[in-house]
Amino acid sequence: MDHIGITIPDIEAATRFLVEAFDAEPIYDSVKRTDPTVEGSEPENILSLAHGTKITAVRMMKLRVGPGIELFEMKGPEQGQPVRPSDFGLQHFALYVDDIEAAIAQFEKAGGTMFSRPQPLMFPTEVGKGNFFCYGRMPWGTVVEFISLPSSMPYENDTSLRRWRPYV
Repeated sequence: MDHIGITIPDIEAATRFLVEAFDAEPIYDSVKRTDPTVEGSEPENILSLAHGTKITAVRMMKLRVGPGIELFEMKGPEQGQPVRPSDFGLQHFALYVDDIEAAIAQFEKAGGTMFSRPQPLMFPTEVGKGNFFCYGRMPWGTVVEFISLPSSMPYENDTSLRRWRPYV
């Protein structure tokens, strides 16, 4: 995966949060707030935006390990609330962490809210010593999962295929 795109209400606040919560770094701005807004039928058709939506800023962020995060600050007449994990569509993205407690502490200090504390993975195909996960919400509503998989998992006995891990 190259990157995920997230629509946020305030690009500077979202950037600060990602830097503080995940040690992310801004790479470049595709659209700066000082640039003319990107609007009209062309971006509406290309991106399937609601009529009248204005793209006011776009920034690509780099995580230490994993895909980038592209932030889109948009203003539009039909913006909805962020999805919950029970809604259709992309519901969360997961960040692999070595120290899940430290990652949660950094996330909460930056303004994120956890749904629960770390717990063993819930599916029998993924259990293993120290294999933990938990979910939280970023200040603008995007759901993130923290996951740590230091041990092999039972599914590995049945296939040569493996889940992605940052060190493999």
